[in-house]
Order: sequence, then C-alpha cells, then structure tokens
Amino acid sequence: MAVNAKKIAVYVLVVFALYVVITDPAKAADYVQIGFEGISDAAKALGDFATWVANGGK
Repeated sequence: MAVNAKKIAVYVLVVFALYVVITDPAKAADYVQIGFEGISDAAKALGDFATWVANGGK
C-alpha cells in the first residue's frame, strides 16, 4: 500500500508542477532559480565545513 501512496504523491507533484509552468511560466522560473540557489548554498556550506575539518577544526 505504501508504494501506491508514493506513486500517487509523485503523480500529484508532477501535475502541480505542470499546472504552475503552464499557468505562470515566470513564477515557475523563479521557483527553479530559488531551488538552484538553495542547492548552491548547501554545497558551499558543505565545502566550508569540509575545509574547516581538513584544517583541524580551527
């Protein structure tokens, strides 16, 4: 039953994404940009942490 719930959730998410893209492409582009900025910030934070660890935590 969990597999069916997961499939339904993915389907709903895809339909919602298509709806947003079709009805307001500019806002959809803003959402994508926000997502990529978040990923970029997270990667930078991980890099800073790894550098800190490599330097002995100083």
